[in-house]
Parts: sequence; C-alpha cells; structure tokens
Amino acid sequence: MIYHALIRTHHISSKKKIRSLRAAAAEHDVGVLIHVGVPGIMYVSGAKEDGVQSWVDHVHELRYKDYHLAVRVDDTGKEMAVAVGRLDAVESVKDFGETMQKAGLWEWWRKGMGYD
Repeated sequence: MIYHALIRTHHISSKKKIRSLRAAAAEHDVGVLIHVGVPGIMYVSGAKEDGVQSWVDHVHELRYKDYHLAVRVDDTGKEMAVAVGRLDAVESVKDFGETMQKAGLWEWWRKGMGYD
C-alpha cells in the first residue's frame, strides 16, 4: 500500500523551511512534491503510513500561514508521484497538476484542492 496526503498553505517561499522539508522527506522515507509560491501546495507519499503522518506533523510544526491538511493520510491505491527520500519543487500549479495526472492522481488532487 502507498499512503498519500495533500497540504495547502498560503505560500511557500522560505529556503530554510524547504531545506527542513527536504531533510524530513529523507528521514521519514517519503517522496514530496511542492509548489513554491502562492498557493503553497505539498504532496507527500510513502509506503509507511506512520512515515507519511510524521512528515505531515513536521510540516504542521513549521507553522505555515493558512495551513490546511486538504487530504488526510490515506491509501489511494495509486503509486507514488515522487521517489522516496526526495523533495521535488515545481514553479507552477499547472506543472504540479501535470505531475499528479502522470501519477494517476488527477481526480484525487483536484478534489483535495477544491476544484471539483
């Protein structure tokens, strides 16, 4: 099983916080995709539910403005969109959506973002 979660924030811009997110991805054996800018979007996936939840908890502790766990940790039956231990960043919401679509997570992501 692969567990996924989706987080929305007002923005992501702090290089210090991004380094922290990257380190936490490696520590908790999860793959992470973020949208840098406004809005802040974070997707996380991993083989272990507790690893994904620990990464989500780490994000919450960073106190991002308008933090919202859009989709709680759950098994979607889909594969991971990002390799374990990596944090990839995209510059546009369109690119984020394309990555979700390639991973078979398009509808899940759109619902979590409130687009559907």
